[in-house]
Amino acid sequence: MASSANKRLLLKILSLFSVVRGYNILVVVIAQYLTSAFILAPDLPISQILFDPNLFFLILASASVIASGYIINNFYDSEKDLINRPKKTMLDRVVSQRTKLSVYFILNFASIFFASYVSFRAVVFFSIYIFVIWLYSHRLKRILFLGNLVASILTITPFFIVFVYYKNFETVIFIHATFLYLMIVMRELVKDLENMQGDLVQNYHTIPLVYGEKWSKFFLAVCTLLAVLPIYLLVNWYEIGYMDYYFYSSFLLLIIFLLLLYFSTAKWQYLILHNILKLIIVAGVFSILLIDLDEVLNRVF
Repeated sequence: MASSANKRLLLKILSLFSVVRGYNILVVVIAQYLTSAFILAPDLPISQILFDPNLFFLILASASVIASGYIINNFYDSEKDLINRPKKTMLDRVVSQRTKLSVYFILNFASIFFASYVSFRAVVFFSIYIFVIWLYSHRLKRILFLGNLVASILTITPFFIVFVYYKNFETVIFIHATFLYLMIVMRELVKDLENMQGDLVQNYHTIPLVYGEKWSKFFLAVCTLLAVLPIYLLVNWYEIGYMDYYFYSSFLLLIIFLLLLYFSTAKWQYLILHNILKLIIVAGVFSILLIDLDEVLNRVF
């Protein structure tokens, strides 16, 4: 009996972890710390960054908001996700909607509490962040173009938080951010191609449904070509150390992406394209260490 109860509890924990996409949050937290240590504040000791209480609470607040955002998005998209991702949705439904909403409010209150340690401005910022995420999940995501635009901005906001905290306004940082933003915009559009069936049933106005797959592919091709510009600038005009190998690899992956995009028509093919973009984004997080590898080793060891 106890064993059955433990299994049920474990399943609920896994379900909640799936709903909040804990693996994504972990990557974002790592990315925030790496960005702070090796791009925004490269002259500060690693220990000073890791044990900075203000940065810690800002990152903790952003992680709480991201988790709550996934919950409210899951709440509103439960019927659509049942069509687009039936296996994941069945796992997500192990936890009741009531429990999810309770956790949603707890996480939002926690994020405001964490932000209050830093400053009143941080409290205002995260309050607005929470509201915009709710508004996006409730209404904005159904609006043509605006849904993709807002989703991409919300995804990049955690990096904007640490950017503002360190007040580093160098041009190279904006170019890095532009490349990341383009990858996120492309990923959102590919997700729309993946989820056309569910979006159609739920009356979403996405680019693939309104303009068709051909125009969606055209937009993706344009974004891919635009992404070449920050790659060129970062590799040829700025000192990014061994990270240039990451951008060379990203360039090759984007060429493969374009070739596969041309022939893609099925959901599983769009899933491959989605995973290519996800690989570029996640690899970019850890490739930050390559900017000055010798300095990284000196600072760490």
